[in-house]
Amino acid sequence: MKLLSFISIAVFLTGCSNYGQLTFVTKLPKAVKENSGIAYYGNEKSWFVEDHGNDDVLYQIGFNGKILKELRVKNAKNHDWEDLTQDKKGNLYIGDIGNNANERKNLVVYKVPNPEIEPGNKIDAQQIEFYYPEQKEFPPKKDNLIYDAEALFHFNNALYIITKNRSEPFTGKTFIYKIPDTPGKYAAELVGEFTPCETARVCQVTSATISPDGKKLVILGYGFLWIYSDFKGDDFINGRLKTIDLGATTQIESVCFKDDNTLLVSDEERAKTGQNLYSYTLK
Repeated sequence: MKLLSFISIAVFLTGCSNYGQLTFVTKLPKAVKENSGIAYYGNEKSWFVEDHGNDDVLYQIGFNGKILKELRVKNAKNHDWEDLTQDKKGNLYIGDIGNNANERKNLVVYKVPNPEIEPGNKIDAQQIEFYYPEQKEFPPKKDNLIYDAEALFHFNNALYIITKNRSEPFTGKTFIYKIPDTPGKYAAELVGEFTPCETARVCQVTSATISPDGKKLVILGYGFLWIYSDFKGDDFINGRLKTIDLGATTQIESVCFKDDNTLLVSDEERAKTGQNLYSYTLK
């Protein structure tokens, strides 16, 4: 009887700590239970978007979990919004880059002005359309399902997209593409590839962010961080790599920097877990 009680308590405690090394900040509102991208402008509040099938809306949420503002994005459609990033001028970029079936021909990044100073409840978007020149079939065969993406970051006047491997059998290989940050239609330029690890699910890339000082690239997976530093230009993959197992078991979807050494991380609601905002301090 005592053994059963001990096991029950252990299971309960494990369930309560399924965010591992992440520090809990707040429960997010139901409006963003399928949050997929996060951006931070300061003052203990962040911007969020949701992914496929949800509204064309940017949500500003305080660190107390309250919605502070909603902006409907004009000239945009949420086919599958998967990440947010910003440039040093304050422009925000919404990555409509989700492509689970690898069959989309309408991939786009929406560029909107600084949402912090938008006076109304709507915001105009410009379109940065792109395609992968290496992709010849829509969809490709199962062993070449490499054109989904959930990770976007801005660096030196360009946008970088990191793909999410869905191939069968799973190889883990991930590609980094580059496009301009100005409206137009572009062939994405392949600038790097790497294999974070080879275990399906945990080794799929779900978000990415670069530190404000431009010295650290953080790539997020389901419970892992891959951190590149000491790189030259945008040759990120030949920099120094550090892998961190967060020990988290929820569906972690988003990451951004709060400052040069602090990350904000969020997860979706799944099976009555998640839908939270966390922080993580880089050692």
